[in-house]
Amino acid sequence: MINKIVSSHLEALEQIPNGASVIVGGFGDAGIPFELLESLKKLGTKDLTIISNNAGTRENGIAGLIKNGQVRKIICSHPRPPLSDVFAEAYRAGKVELECMPQGTLAERLRAAGAGLGPFFTPTGYGTRVAEGKEQRVVDGIGYILEQPLHGDFALIKAHLGDRWGNLTYRWAARNFNPVMCTAAKNTIAQVDKIVELGELHPEHVMTPGIFVKSIVLAGASNA
Repeated sequence: MINKIVSSHLEALEQIPNGASVIVGGFGDAGIPFELLESLKKLGTKDLTIISNNAGTRENGIAGLIKNGQVRKIICSHPRPPLSDVFAEAYRAGKVELECMPQGTLAERLRAAGAGLGPFFTPTGYGTRVAEGKEQRVVDGIGYILEQPLHGDFALIKAHLGDRWGNLTYRWAARNFNPVMCTAAKNTIAQVDKIVELGELHPEHVMTPGIFVKSIVLAGASNA
């Protein structure tokens, strides 16, 4: 019997080793798995590469991991949202590396990884610092740069509903990057607001099929 439900966040996360690349869902504060990130901070897993839309705000989520000295590198499109002082201080001090790219390029690199595709050409960033060190071509008068698929060892995402097979739905804007991030990771851990019985999610409402999810944990589940 397939049952991907895990009893606690710590149990779900203890499989993440030092040095792993971790994709983190969310846009702004919507769809960020804050509870999973807080539990990852408690575990103290180090030398992480975090792939996300931004580098965290205040001292929560990704910012909390950075402040705790657990992050080696950030790959994102928006490293300096409001209240991102933790990242800024760490970056200026040379404590964390940064790879920055346009948001659409981030999404497409993740999608390419999830779809099993190779590198792709995009006009976004051509003629700018984004293109430095990358293959460039001009086709029909339009310049392009070559971008690589972006894979992750793990993905931590937040969904609204999930069942024991790992099927997920999201609520409103919390959908954002989460579905494509699930496909780009070798191992997806989903924090859900509610676990439902098999069959309660209509097939047409499933936004992430369970084949892309390894573990489901309930928000507020014991972290003991």
